[in-house]
Amino acid sequence: MKTKSQKIEELKYAKELLEKSRALVFADFTKISAEDIRKLRKELKKSGANFLVIKKRLLSLLLKERGIAADVAQFKTSIGTVFSKENIENAIASTFKFFTTLEVPEGSPKDVWIKHLLGGYDMAKNSSLDAAQIVFIGKLPPREVLLSQLLGTLAGPIRSLLYVLDEKAKRSS
Repeated sequence: MKTKSQKIEELKYAKELLEKSRALVFADFTKISAEDIRKLRKELKKSGANFLVIKKRLLSLLLKERGIAADVAQFKTSIGTVFSKENIENAIASTFKFFTTLEVPEGSPKDVWIKHLLGGYDMAKNSSLDAAQIVFIGKLPPREVLLSQLLGTLAGPIRSLLYVLDEKAKRSS
């Protein structure tokens, strides 16, 4: 059990993370090995995010103090929080990718780990996200892939028109 001074230090660290953060993602870390949690922390560090396990009561106080209307008491399990300096999409993508790469226990459904994503909070929009929104955003391809798909969609009809005009020009000659 932590002493009061340890809790104060933990709260101070969480405040620092929250002040620098643009997005929060809440995840259930139960049944995930300590080694996998270390891997998650390492992956999140690469994208400018931190994973912190803090008591829900302390996290609620911290969020309330900052004016954030995220209800973490609604979650029935212990939660870990991803504090991200990047936008909400990057925070979700990193966390979602980690949970989808975890080994699925035998006899469990494929999405057993995805259900551990509980929700999030976008500081820029001051809005909460539920688990379904987190999973939806997590399944989206990266921005660059979406832009290339859009470019291909826009260029397709133009390419077809140029092909038709080229064939017509060859027949006319």
